[in-house]
Amino acid sequence: MKVGVFDSGAGGLSVVKSLLDHKLFEEIIYYGDTARVPYGPKDANTVIRYALEALEFFNNFNIDLLITACNTVSAYAITEMQGKASYPVVGVIEPGIKALENSLTDKDAQILIIGTRATIASKRYQDALKLLGYQNLTARQTGLFVSMVEEGIFEGPLLYETMEHYFKEIEAPQAIILGCTHFPLISDAIRAYFDDKPTLIHSGEAIVEYLEETHGIREKADETKLSIYASDNVEGLRAIAKHWLKG
Repeated sequence: MKVGVFDSGAGGLSVVKSLLDHKLFEEIIYYGDTARVPYGPKDANTVIRYALEALEFFNNFNIDLLITACNTVSAYAITEMQGKASYPVVGVIEPGIKALENSLTDKDAQILIIGTRATIASKRYQDALKLLGYQNLTARQTGLFVSMVEEGIFEGPLLYETMEHYFKEIEAPQAIILGCTHFPLISDAIRAYFDDKPTLIHSGEAIVEYLEETHGIREKADETKLSIYASDNVEGLRAIAKHWLKG
């Protein structure tokens, strides 16, 4: 099978890594809209327009499935994409919620949700988790992390000070939903900030589990061909891919 993976920039590479690790597909076509990253500060209509334009890009590749590896797009444009595409389009929010439910049965647990301004403002995670009975939810807009990942900053004092800015008043939660696919690229730093206490819900691993459960995709490819494209600075995106996908 051939899968497309779409993100506003480099973040969706965290999903690609999980797909590669689990050998689900024979070919992956990755497209990052790096000319217009980040999507998080943009309004819903703009996000929808960008998402539908990405569909036009994937029309060139005869893919079997598209993973929208962007929480902002998944929050605002997934329905429009599904209505226009001739193949299944899967977002990352529902898989993330399912992964949290599977890993944390304590409905009184403290849960931290981090994401872009648009994702947090959509309340897609908060509303779905409340319906499942989780009540102790804290949501934080942490959009600066996106820019840091796009700049290749995965550790160090600048990242720590940014985490201190966002997290200094938050006690270590039992689980953190990484509500942006950029964030797994700094997951080691986030986990260390909270002394390795929280369970991290990672969109990449969640989407693998979701595809296996809901789409019956269990193909174990002997080798996966990966092609990376971008709307701007494709070499910069490929450099981040080399760092993140190594090993």
